[in-house]
Amino acid sequence: MGLNDVVSADRPHIGFFGLRNAGKSSVVNAVTGQNLSVVSEVKGTTTDPVQKAMELLPAGPVVVIDTPGMDDTGALGEERVHRARRVLDRTDAAILVVDGTIGLQDADRSLLELFRDRNIPYLIVFNKCDMLDTLPQTGEKALYVSAADGTNIHTLKERIAALVRRDGPAKRLVADLLSPGDLVVLVVPIDSAAPKGRLILPQQQTIRDILEAGAVSVVTGVEELPHTLASLRQKPRLVITDSQAFGQVSRDVPPDIQLTSFSILFARYKGNLSRAVQAAAALSRLRDGDTVLISEGCTHHRQCGDIGTVKLPHWIRQYTGAETQFAFTSGREFPDDLSPYALVLHCGGCMLNEREMQSRAQHAAESGVPMTNYGIAIAQMHGILARSLEPFPDYLRQLTQAETN
Repeated sequence: MGLNDVVSADRPHIGFFGLRNAGKSSVVNAVTGQNLSVVSEVKGTTTDPVQKAMELLPAGPVVVIDTPGMDDTGALGEERVHRARRVLDRTDAAILVVDGTIGLQDADRSLLELFRDRNIPYLIVFNKCDMLDTLPQTGEKALYVSAADGTNIHTLKERIAALVRRDGPAKRLVADLLSPGDLVVLVVPIDSAAPKGRLILPQQQTIRDILEAGAVSVVTGVEELPHTLASLRQKPRLVITDSQAFGQVSRDVPPDIQLTSFSILFARYKGNLSRAVQAAAALSRLRDGDTVLISEGCTHHRQCGDIGTVKLPHWIRQYTGAETQFAFTSGREFPDDLSPYALVLHCGGCMLNEREMQSRAQHAAESGVPMTNYGIAIAQMHGILARSLEPFPDYLRQLTQAETN
């Protein structure tokens, strides 16, 4: 996969933060070599987070986010600051831009505390060093630069690359479960809610990962699955299905062939499978009047057969026998207050990066609200959760221990 082919959710997200008129947007433009953000002497020019996926050498493919000034005022300013803080949920590396002619302010120090509390790698960048007679000594977490004349901008890029460098083996969606020559069958429903003329991102990424493992992928529809399996001369190593077809697919796939779903693969890929498995039991505890929050990381046109707003509420009421209520969010929306909800049911998060998915899971855990995943919830409601975890022995063992206790 070429550098430009890396999806935004898999790119390190670099957030630039700071007070108004620290020259934050100017530094962003100098680092990226583009006019990514509007620059002005007027305070508060950046009113909303500005995000762009791009190449940033020597870091490689990244997402750069410029945020509003963290000292904005008034009702509208408070909302801008709130949005800027929400950017922290998806920030893998934070750059605090400070006016070097003034130095660190209390609001800057508060931001540094937020970075530390969230374990976000950070760098303090003192801008406007061209206006200083001498440059103070700095450590590895600070650097003096000038967006105006380019001083130390190249060094800043190298420091950013060091912040986002990921050591160790790359995380894989499914390739680590496969050997060269293995056969994997992907079950892709084609219905009114499916995008015309293309596969959705989880399907595309899974196919690519299978190919990179030297394995073979066969893509089929739900109704065509029995014929597909019967026509194969080689026994599949694994069947991966869209979660909404879990029930029918589990009946058509022989028990000696492992079965899981795209959203379960993504829960593991984003680092949330363990919590999601534990939270699945909360479905059985839902009672009349409880509210379930169904949250999707993408924004798409809702259709009559939409899984989030139509199918899941129907299946949950059918499974629990309770008159549960439902609330829905999509895209970057996710409530600060989760107390009204008995359960959070989240999509696989293919459009969100790992840190944002883990931030949401952590927020739910701290709020005492269980949060599970579409695929896990559907498998639980169809009585096949243990089977869907067979490709992942550690998580299956965890489920078995929880059921025993």
